[in-house]
Amino acid sequence: MCGIAGIIGAEHFQFQINNMLESQAHRGPDFTGTYFDNGFATLGHNRLSIIDLSSNANQPFTDTTRRFTIVFNGEIYNYLELRDSLKDDYDFKTSSDTEVLLAVFIKYGKACLKMLNGMFSFAIWDNLNKELFAARDRFGIKPFYYSHYNKNLIFSSEIKAIHKVGIEKVPNEYVWSGYFVNGSYGAPNETFWEGINQLPAGHFLEYSNGSIKVEEWYDFVARVQEQPKLTNYQDAKAIYTKLLIDSIKLRFRADVPVGFNVSGGLDSSALLALANISQKDISKIEAFTFYTNDENYDELPWVEQIIAAYKNPLNKILLSSNQVSEISKSISDFQDEPYGGIPTLAYSRLFASASKKGVKVLLDGQGMDEQLAGYDYYRNTSNATIQGVGKSPFRKNMLNNVFMGLALKKDYPKPFNSSIKNTQYRDLFYTKIPRALRFNDRVSMAHSTELRVPFLDYRLVEFAFSLPMEFKLKNNQGKQLLRDVISKYVDEKVTYAPKRPLQTPQREWLGEDLKEYVQNCMNSIKSSKYKAWFNERELDLEWHRYLAGDNQSSFHIWQLVNFSLLMT
Repeated sequence: MCGIAGIIGAEHFQFQINNMLESQAHRGPDFTGTYFDNGFATLGHNRLSIIDLSSNANQPFTDTTRRFTIVFNGEIYNYLELRDSLKDDYDFKTSSDTEVLLAVFIKYGKACLKMLNGMFSFAIWDNLNKELFAARDRFGIKPFYYSHYNKNLIFSSEIKAIHKVGIEKVPNEYVWSGYFVNGSYGAPNETFWEGINQLPAGHFLEYSNGSIKVEEWYDFVARVQEQPKLTNYQDAKAIYTKLLIDSIKLRFRADVPVGFNVSGGLDSSALLALANISQKDISKIEAFTFYTNDENYDELPWVEQIIAAYKNPLNKILLSSNQVSEISKSISDFQDEPYGGIPTLAYSRLFASASKKGVKVLLDGQGMDEQLAGYDYYRNTSNATIQGVGKSPFRKNMLNNVFMGLALKKDYPKPFNSSIKNTQYRDLFYTKIPRALRFNDRVSMAHSTELRVPFLDYRLVEFAFSLPMEFKLKNNQGKQLLRDVISKYVDEKVTYAPKRPLQTPQREWLGEDLKEYVQNCMNSIKSSKYKAWFNERELDLEWHRYLAGDNQSSFHIWQLVNFSLLMT
């Protein structure tokens, strides 16, 4: 898990690689390296050492022929199997997955991507042909941002690094409008900033002679359709169980301590139960959870019940309202774009605690709801994008009519003959998973820790998506297959508990403890250079309504806080 950066093209930009690396140094404090190819290309890397801790595995990493140089962020979990398959073709000098990735690319070219099981974004420079090849993993777990500026390519793991080169920081008004109007965080190739794109999940990029080509390499729909058409529930359960255990086993591959993030829900219970099967003994593995001292939201009682079965050391991290103003600004600086509110701040506290204890890798249960229809709106056809919210959380009336009109209508692809599967597909590639992965990547890397998500193993997601809906839904409750898989390991109070969104007292805090903080954010918006985007009178009315008790949704208030943190 690291930070990557590169400048391909104009030589006068290339001295700024150090500024780029410094801006994302938190992603890899163990080593910082650069590579130069005579004005054609500059590559940079911030290393967080996870596999092969020796200096031999530092990056940028060049192959033995001196032709190819790679910068790589992420993990290739099946690197040992790939290495074994290449032992007669490549003379390995390290035990790192970085060298395996480069070796498999040298042998198979872009076809190697389908052989990789992992989370990754990487770039490989060919100093013979003066070409760059870059790629991003299937679900976009690891980030890749780029700017095509005057035929030059500038790329990095975080947006701020590209701005450090001198690319002007200009807001993308269409994306910002979409955020306020319908809660969209942009299309898979967009960011909130003009001139900066992201490489979409499951795509690769080729740069040659000043030209860029971006192409999809992962066809999820085709992969789902290629899965065996199972009609026997017990067969499906057996295959799914095997995939679950293997995906977790692979993600324990590390040369540093591995821990868990846990909540009180089914997914965390499943993660612990299945980890206990895949490993000899998990009782000494550190677990981390947060609480807010509000019994209406805290999951601590359920967490302690789950942990008791495995006896993991449990680190309980308190988030209090008086920490929010300071942490929210810090996390905004790491995120570069709007993020998900006070729950994201609470989540960041877990990684801070893990980092202090020397735990560099944390496993998390992200991704199960999207593959096994866990959210309530999959079943009530509300077309919502936020779990557990009734009344619309968006307030278009707060916006100037012209600015509001910039928001593009969101028509998501519907490749399946099932409305539920199409909503799951939307969540996986366009809404919930992309934004959660971005939020979580930044808060983990802010504290130089690596987040691994075993339930987003592509084999698991493809198989689950292909199954009949009756394997996932029962008695109007999702994730039936997972509940049955772990029922013999977990108390039935957990196994059959209804879906609970992970929450904090955000609604109450924003209108009570943080009232002055929010008011200051509102004032800064009204005096900012972007104040014309808003209807000032409606801003005040919404805030007054909120303080008066119309606070069933706090998302529109958090949107304003987010905007203030980034834009004023």
